[in-house]
Amino acid sequence: MAKYSMKKGGKEVGPASVYAKPHTMTGKSVTAKAKVEEGKEVINNLNPSAGTVSKGNYKPIKTDGIKIRGTGAATKGVMARGPMA
Repeated sequence: MAKYSMKKGGKEVGPASVYAKPHTMTGKSVTAKAKVEEGKEVINNLNPSAGTVSKGNYKPIKTDGIKIRGTGAATKGVMARGPMA
């Protein structure tokens, strides 16, 4: 069965598969490949829990950074922690 456009008011609405195949920003076709993990690394990346008990392999909270200016009487958010050029 043929697929038809669902244009309404000059704009395309509906699924994108009607008018565009999956592609990258350069126009090449997209291939779907999943990252395969095997053995110990799978268990190390999981964070299983039972009730309130968990393995606890969380990333540490980032606490360093620089104090930013102009925060006034702010009680939260006075440190900049991102990449600063």
